[in-house]
Amino acid sequence: MEPEEGEDRTPLLKESQPDTVPVCCSARYNLALLAFFGFFLLYALRVNLSVALVDMVEPNTSLVKNTTSNVCPEHSSTKNVPRNTTGVKYSWDADTQGWILGSFFYGYIITQIPGGYLGSKIGGKLLLGFGIFGTSVFTLLTPLAANLGVGYLIAVRALEGLGEGVTFPAMHSMWSSWAPPLERSKLLSISYAGAQLGTVVSLPLSGLICYYMNWVYVFYIFGALGVVWFFFWMWLVSDTPETHRNISHAEKEYILSSLKDQLSTQKSVPWRPILESLPLWAIVVAHFSYNWTFYTLLTLLPTYMKEILRFDAEENGFLSALPYFGCWLCIILSGQIADYLREKQNFSTVCVRKCFTLIGMIGPALFLVAAGFTGCNYALAVAFVTISTTLGGFCTSGYSINHLDIAPSYAGILLGITNSFGTIPGMVGPVIAKSLTHNNTVGEWQTVFYIAASINLFGAIFFALFASGEVQDWAVSGYHLHRN
Repeated sequence: MEPEEGEDRTPLLKESQPDTVPVCCSARYNLALLAFFGFFLLYALRVNLSVALVDMVEPNTSLVKNTTSNVCPEHSSTKNVPRNTTGVKYSWDADTQGWILGSFFYGYIITQIPGGYLGSKIGGKLLLGFGIFGTSVFTLLTPLAANLGVGYLIAVRALEGLGEGVTFPAMHSMWSSWAPPLERSKLLSISYAGAQLGTVVSLPLSGLICYYMNWVYVFYIFGALGVVWFFFWMWLVSDTPETHRNISHAEKEYILSSLKDQLSTQKSVPWRPILESLPLWAIVVAHFSYNWTFYTLLTLLPTYMKEILRFDAEENGFLSALPYFGCWLCIILSGQIADYLREKQNFSTVCVRKCFTLIGMIGPALFLVAAGFTGCNYALAVAFVTISTTLGGFCTSGYSINHLDIAPSYAGILLGITNSFGTIPGMVGPVIAKSLTHNNTVGEWQTVFYIAASINLFGAIFFALFASGEVQDWAVSGYHLHRN
């Protein structure tokens, strides 16, 4: 019989959990660790161009038409450190640079839903592996493309976006077969936390490589590491517990028994019920709202620090990476806390997802608005922005993995749908923010922060009203039809 609607099934699963399944060296945690390094490299490959571009462009062409505000005193202190200047320089204006940086997202948005669909058909292992491998190869080709011309560089970046677009849906597809419901927050937060740490490490590291070596090595080093990771991934990972070579019998039984009532066996994808599902649209709205703030900060934080606070964040790689380090810590910790509340304290799944999403969206909104009112207090502005980004880490155990709660069998497809909407702010948000800050006044930047905070607030409330923690009927119907 099908469980009653409205009741949370997951806490009941802990009764059948055997005590003999260790966490250390288990196949599922090895998968999480390899995925962690994969997403680490993925984000390193994504953000390295924004740092290298500063060195790739001739100084006089990179000046943006926006004027610098004189509200705050100058902070920057330039040190005379010998630096390498052998890299080729290109005369690209600000608009061209915008196209180069934005081209990634145009490729990225195209493969989201196809990535989720293919992940459910051929398995996530090959899709994720070749997604990162392809991105790495195109990264290695970036210096050559730049030499051939700006059109080639834009094309290569768009192709990198195509490769990266399949990765998150593919990972979600794999976790639908690998993650026991009561370990979902832990396992997914470990694997996706790699993305934040990749940002933290590659921002200052790319700057150092440009400074002491040459900008081409930014692409060669990270690209080569991606290729090395690919071979480990293909060798050590398998799509399902049944096909894994070295998994213990106890662990395989534990994973399969915990998922037995949650997966569908029907071959066709129930597109109509998926698109009519209100809990899915709750995730879409939350994903769009969160990414608006995330991408606005990711692309424009250095500009705000430079133009308003008069301190160039690029001079201090640690400070520009600090917000993302905070977010990384928060993702890891919140994943542990979320599963502790569900397993040990018997909190319902939907309660945990809603609470963590509210903290991870309303908190950042408040501190982002506060950052606009810090005047010229540089330390306070950095502290508020860091707290804002850090609290956003709670969303990873909130809306971010809710796809697996409502439809484990189609989690990759659902993530493809929500991530397609979530990519739009990456293309639109920074453009709108740039157009609002022509004179770089404090008032204009407060408007940018108000807009981001309002969108965050709306997303949080919408998710709290309409989200679900239950496996939806359409997601298990195939299983029940076949079983009966």
